[in-house]
Amino acid sequence: MIRTQRLAAGVCALLAALTAGIAFPAGAVADETTATAPKVDLVLDVSGSMRTKDMDGGTRMAAAKQAFNEVLDATPENVLLGIRTLGANYPGDDRRTGCKDTAQLYPVGPLDRTEAKTAVATLSPTGWTPIGPALLKAADDLDGGSGSKRIVLISDGEDTCAPLDPCEVAREIAAKGIGLTIDTLGLVPNVKMRRQLSCIAEATGGSYTSVEHTDQLTDRVNQLVDRAADPVVTPVATEGAASCAAAPTLKSGLYTDREEFGRQRWYKVDVEPGQELRASVSVAADRAVNPDYGVLLRAVTTHGREIVRGEAAGNGRTDVVSTGLRYPKADGDDAPAETVCVQVTNSYSAAAGVKTTPGLPLELTVDVVDGPSPASDVAAFGLGRGWWLLGALVLFGFLAGVLWGWLSRWRVAVWRTN
Repeated sequence: MIRTQRLAAGVCALLAALTAGIAFPAGAVADETTATAPKVDLVLDVSGSMRTKDMDGGTRMAAAKQAFNEVLDATPENVLLGIRTLGANYPGDDRRTGCKDTAQLYPVGPLDRTEAKTAVATLSPTGWTPIGPALLKAADDLDGGSGSKRIVLISDGEDTCAPLDPCEVAREIAAKGIGLTIDTLGLVPNVKMRRQLSCIAEATGGSYTSVEHTDQLTDRVNQLVDRAADPVVTPVATEGAASCAAAPTLKSGLYTDREEFGRQRWYKVDVEPGQELRASVSVAADRAVNPDYGVLLRAVTTHGREIVRGEAAGNGRTDVVSTGLRYPKADGDDAPAETVCVQVTNSYSAAAGVKTTPGLPLELTVDVVDGPSPASDVAAFGLGRGWWLLGALVLFGFLAGVLWGWLSRWRVAVWRTN
């Protein structure tokens, strides 16, 4: 009897092991697919003002529900989608409690359209507008994975939970370097709300859209969800140094960093003989800055000699300043790779009362490719092999001028004769 029980237990254990062995690889594949899948968190304002009837004759809440149902039907299969609410649960007057009112209505993951629609149908305009706390929680919802991450915030009013500034929250999220983009949609034309939602979007490289009709809301949210599904290059967070000697060595790719006002960052790139270094940088003014600003991008040797530079400057309002450079390394037999120091400097200055931390968002693109032959074509003239085209244009211009002059003289001669 004991032997029979042991045999039965052994058979059960073997079957369990085989089942686990079969299941684990499938789970591993699923985990790998999920890790690279794009993620979208739709953050919906369900505050009391969403009862207002000014969206095609219905309430703002009804328009949002209709748009969400159509968006859920059209969401691509490979997108992991979630829905978060703000102001949906607490109807009271206690500000401290109201500013914590944000909840995950539908978790970010594979989409069950029926379940998500059912959850949206239960929503009713209720309380406060804690945009800042909702953005912080939404960033946590999207944590993990290497795919693109996007928050789509839909609101009909500005945040009611100061001093937590949602624009500062967006800058903190961007400073983490996790490649998260926040797009904002305003349901009514309101100047204060537009400024706040625009600031949130600009801080993360997103977009702001003003929406006054249900079909506009549906179309725009669909566009943003589809955009998340498009293949993208996720920037790699890096940290430049105060000198070339301590700078990190970068390979071809897209990088993000933060640079303080009026400071400089250094990076290193190894360039083999016969290769060309192409680099570009964009520095975003994600807050109010003073006029007269500029960005300088330099490539120098490890001994400090400047090789090439690119610079851009402006005066007045700006969102971003970009510049770039190219440096071809001449080919040579058995020549060692050259370490090129890349320096990024900005001359932005903060307006009165504006915080200087965290630093300004910086995006650096590094590309090391096979260089032109000979390298001096670009190094000396910056035109590559385009001189023949310039010569042809000069010759064409000269012949056209001669022909036009001859025709003009002929017309004058005919006029005098007649």
